[in-house]
Amino acid sequence: MFSFETNKIAGAILGSLLLAMGLGVIGQMIFSHPALKTPGFNLPALAEGGESGGAPAAEAVASLPERLAKADVKRGESLTKACQACHSFEKGGAAKVGPPLFGVVGRPKDSIAGFGYSDAMKAKGGAWTFDDLDHFIASPKGFISGTKMGFAGEPDPQKRADIIAYLRTLSDSPVPLPAPGK
Repeated sequence: MFSFETNKIAGAILGSLLLAMGLGVIGQMIFSHPALKTPGFNLPALAEGGESGGAPAAEAVASLPERLAKADVKRGESLTKACQACHSFEKGGAAKVGPPLFGVVGRPKDSIAGFGYSDAMKAKGGAWTFDDLDHFIASPKGFISGTKMGFAGEPDPQKRADIIAYLRTLSDSPVPLPAPGK
């Protein structure tokens, strides 16, 4: 009796293994693919200067003063339509979810009385320079980690320059534009 039970267990194990092998062979036949000409794929080699030879070179971004010199204020104004949900742009405008932006260029970063700035914004300190605004609009959380601002950022450098040029006009005495080439 002992050998009969052992034979049944061994037969079940061998039958399971045979079934698994058979299913593997059938699966290979159903889902086969043609043989590869060469295994893997070629990675683009690095060209001189460390740039990828297979990918097109990224366009060089003009400096902020150069972008501001050719900025379109009207386009910048139209680009701030989405900002109006959280910010006011008129002189004496009230704070909404974000602080009012009239006179923001050259103004201290946490200077609107009664507005609840994040601790990160308070710690950053200083005044809003053209360069600071450019970095902040590009990536608010990247420039000031911990900011409350929910905007993801504007990746296009010229659009940022247009927005900054418009923000500059929102002042009784606009801050002079930086000279290109500096």
